[in-house]
Amino acid sequence: MLEGKKVTVVMPAYNAALTLERTVREINRTVVDDIIVVDDASRDDTAQVARALGLRTLVHDQNRGYGGNQKTCYTEALRTGADIVVMLHPDYQYTPKLITAMASLIAVDQFDAVLGSRILSGGALKGGMPIYKYVSNRVLTAVENLVTGAKLSEYHTGYRAFSRTVIESLPLEENSDDFVFDAQMLAQTLYFGFRVGEVSCPTRYEADSSSISFRRSVVYGLGVLGTSLTFRAAKLGWSSRLFSADGKKLASIV
Repeated sequence: MLEGKKVTVVMPAYNAALTLERTVREINRTVVDDIIVVDDASRDDTAQVARALGLRTLVHDQNRGYGGNQKTCYTEALRTGADIVVMLHPDYQYTPKLITAMASLIAVDQFDAVLGSRILSGGALKGGMPIYKYVSNRVLTAVENLVTGAKLSEYHTGYRAFSRTVIESLPLEENSDDFVFDAQMLAQTLYFGFRVGEVSCPTRYEADSSSISFRRSVVYGLGVLGTSLTFRAAKLGWSSRLFSADGKKLASIV
């Protein structure tokens, strides 16, 4: 716990059997009260490894996509009483050692959401990020900052922490079940006026790290641009379920 608030780590997992234990080993269990692993119909032993580690483990009968996996993660975190939820990939690309710092910024009410930025430290390329991903990250982030009016260094990190209030308030059920879920959730967080902070985060691109293909990266980029246009249209008064306070929320199905 931090400041009397329950801290839960959620891990959207797919074929993470080789890296899950190494990731969990670096989580500070004096701060983290619960770890939830959602196995998205992996083809390896991810679920068995998670259970052997004593983690709360849910398994999808069929693959629901990265966004669909996160919806299950956050729903379970709310159901089990989390006050602060940290989303950490189980592929060891992001260091678990930053969980305390990220959760603390929410616990002391400085921010409502905190991102682990690979750009702030200048270590993205040193950590092995492919050059085309780095360039696209910078271009898309510039566009998103222009549209949202925020000044974030990166919108595309998979290392994020949210307060319970954020997760309960956003219409997350309106979001995609694919990778663009991340962009939509962050855009919603900004749209509804929540405070977003960042911490510098080193990254590792290794053989066991998950990564989407170039084709899917292009699809993701187009989805990000579409989300940005929808954000701007909603600000100008156009109706969108994605940015509607009446949109379907996870809390409503808990």
